[in-house]
Amino acid sequence: MDPDDYDVAIGTGVDTTLSGLEERRPLTLLQLPGEGGDASTRSSMSDLGSPIYERRSRHDIGLNGRLAFAIAAAALGSAFQHGYNIGVVNAPGELIRTWINDSHYNRTGESLSSPAVTLIWSWAVSVFCIGGIIGGSLTGILAERMGRKGALLFNNVFAIIGGLLEAFTKTANSYEMLIAGRLFIGINCGLNGGLAPMYLSEISPIHLRGAVGTVYQLVVTISILVSQILGMESLLGTPTLWPILLGLTIVPAAYQLISLPFCPESPKYTLLNKGKEIESQRALTWLRGTLEVHDEMDEMRAEFEAMKLVPKTTLKEMLTNPSLRAPMNIAVMMMLAQQLSGINAVMYYSTDIFISAGLTAETSQYATLGMGGMNVLMTVVSLAIIEKAGRKTLQLIGLVGMMFDVILLTICLALKDVAAWLAYFSIVLIIVYVVFFATGPGSIPWFLVTELFNSSARPMATAIAVTVNWVANFIVGLGFLPIQELLGPYVFVIFAGFLAFFSWFTWKKVPETKNKTIEEISAMFRQQSY
Repeated sequence: MDPDDYDVAIGTGVDTTLSGLEERRPLTLLQLPGEGGDASTRSSMSDLGSPIYERRSRHDIGLNGRLAFAIAAAALGSAFQHGYNIGVVNAPGELIRTWINDSHYNRTGESLSSPAVTLIWSWAVSVFCIGGIIGGSLTGILAERMGRKGALLFNNVFAIIGGLLEAFTKTANSYEMLIAGRLFIGINCGLNGGLAPMYLSEISPIHLRGAVGTVYQLVVTISILVSQILGMESLLGTPTLWPILLGLTIVPAAYQLISLPFCPESPKYTLLNKGKEIESQRALTWLRGTLEVHDEMDEMRAEFEAMKLVPKTTLKEMLTNPSLRAPMNIAVMMMLAQQLSGINAVMYYSTDIFISAGLTAETSQYATLGMGGMNVLMTVVSLAIIEKAGRKTLQLIGLVGMMFDVILLTICLALKDVAAWLAYFSIVLIIVYVVFFATGPGSIPWFLVTELFNSSARPMATAIAVTVNWVANFIVGLGFLPIQELLGPYVFVIFAGFLAFFSWFTWKKVPETKNKTIEEISAMFRQQSY
């Protein structure tokens, strides 16, 4: 008998062959052979080994409770770290600078000069990006050796170490612990930036891949807003409570360690990297909530057979093979577009920007919260429309909109002394800037790299792209304030130039990947290379 002519319910051993167009499903205690049974019967799954499924048509296969749980376990435990630790240093920055000076005085009897305090604080902020570079470069190795799920779980070790160092830095009277804690958190976030989008992409159905990929950036924006709210003076942004504010980064790590073990490993990794077809089908069946996974399994088998015909992807091949180099260039450019748009300069120093625009410290803090709230709202909108509008369209709209917005922002900041209302209009422009960023450039680069490569090249490509993202993040974070002091409000002209270039690149070079399989996308690049 041909294998396609029958199915065996995984873990049950029950033959589920049905005739006609009716979808196959395992027998339940409510329906015996030859008996009708209630088609509306609802059921659940007790564990991976003993599923009981409801009848579903193929086009209904999509988001379900188990897939949503897996997405939440992966995204909330990883992306939350990423966003929280970008935004958490913003509000209590002045408090921590004062404590750095007091800590040094208590240990040595001498006060630090203002430039020395600023230098130490700059390192505490920017070492986060150095950790991100380290973590990003390790993404491919850990994803291959430990699996996507296994690497995500292991990565929480860095978050816990970093969180504890930050939480007890004031108790130990050591700003060195703060810097070390930020380094460990950076390593965690660098790994998360590659591992989580990879896992989310590989567990999601093709027609939900873009929306599920956007979830990572959505959680990043939510966590930035949460960190800004908690950092207010009325909550944890006080001289005594700011270490707790930093140490709360342990909470999402604990959540992921509790929830993710209940989810399966990526079915693609299990089949393509480990060659375990039964375990892969079991995982896919669990994620889809139905036995109708034949098409997806066939696609993965075809990719598995194709992988056998080519050597394992190395860094050298990634840079020399035209069919790999083209998508790699696109992935790197999209990561650079995200960071060199200036978004993290706005996020890191938003309060300072608003104060320089003429607002009071209190008003600036609320303006920053408004910016974070709009970032969340527009990312939700992007998640809802990305499968209809497409990746390229939203990326292009975001980049072009940011370019014109940042030109107007430069004019407002330059002329704020001429008209007081320009200071408040600059708030509107920064919020609009965030709106355009959230439309596409904020979320698309993270998962686009996972769509451009097959499973053999994906870990290496992700490691390169994520590392480039963090390097660019580090350069912007370290160089923005000195350049701002040199150029004043005209510093944003630099970002406008970058945005113009990346808008052109997106229009000319970036393909649309909406509703395309990995094999279709790979074939497109192979054809172009010839």
